[in-house]
Amino acid sequence: MLDRRIARTFVELADTLVLGSDAIDFLHTLTERCVELLEVDAVGILLADQRGALSLVAASTEQARLLELFQLQDEEGPCLDCFHSGQPVACADLTQEPQRWPRFTAMAREQGFASVHAVPMRLREQIVGALNLFRTSPDVIPEEAVELAQSFANVATISVLQFRALRHSEMVTEQLQNALNSRVIIEQAKGILAERLQIGVADAFSLMRNYARNNNQLLSEVADQVIARSPEVAELTRITKPRSRG
Repeated sequence: MLDRRIARTFVELADTLVLGSDAIDFLHTLTERCVELLEVDAVGILLADQRGALSLVAASTEQARLLELFQLQDEEGPCLDCFHSGQPVACADLTQEPQRWPRFTAMAREQGFASVHAVPMRLREQIVGALNLFRTSPDVIPEEAVELAQSFANVATISVLQFRALRHSEMVTEQLQNALNSRVIIEQAKGILAERLQIGVADAFSLMRNYARNNNQLLSEVADQVIARSPEVAELTRITKPRSRG
């Protein structure tokens, strides 16, 4: 049964990328499936821009998003070590190694996480980011789950690098940069929609995402319309509010 779910996930990831051509949607889908299949509580993905600077492009929970942003700002953490070394980085119990990443560990505990395992998004010597797994309990992530996480990271890496194979390098650089820039716009729109509807930011993101898919639009386009209070997305505010996930 698990093997069947894994196979369906690889098919879904391929379909998401081909049908939508939306890198943010693709990577967010990847974080969701990792949580479902890898026995972890949260997942984040960091992606490098054309200058090699990392940005957060997807996170399965608000807690993971805040933790990823913190380590980027603080320039300390296992996910950064993973990206810079190109090798997996793991800590089964952050409280047992507080000196390893002292500020990151304090923030991780504040957000409810006790262990982390990061795998690189790389193809041979080319590293494009890191896939990061978080657990709320101190425990080693099973080796089978780590191997599957690396397989997912490999798929994501190949997908990102496909842009470079399909288009001229300058066009690809602009497209990847636009994907990173669009995340900022999406975050702003999430906050606006959450405040407007009095719902959580995760539910606001789900509303925008579903609306984008149903109307054959990119998330960034919907986000722009939300920020501009465009009448084209007025029906978003009339959608039944999702049930809170707590």
